[in-house]
Amino acid sequence: MSLPKIADARALDDRALGDRILAIKQQLFQLRMKRATRQEVKPHEFTHAKHELSQLLTVERERQLAIAPQSESSAAAQEE
Repeated sequence: MSLPKIADARALDDRALGDRILAIKQQLFQLRMKRATRQEVKPHEFTHAKHELSQLLTVERERQLAIAPQSESSAAAQEE
């Protein structure tokens, strides 16, 4: 199993992106619980989940920053 590509994360819409972030966080929690209860866990699953989560959060932040300058410029125009 290869690591996910960031292009896959960028292809998601905002709602799907948020849902996927939540799903990965839940998956990481389940993996930590399995490890804590000494159940069998494949260590590479942590790496893959963390990698995908960081990609998803990066894409989410990029979208927030792309929206922010537009809203700031419109707010400044309204004040004048």
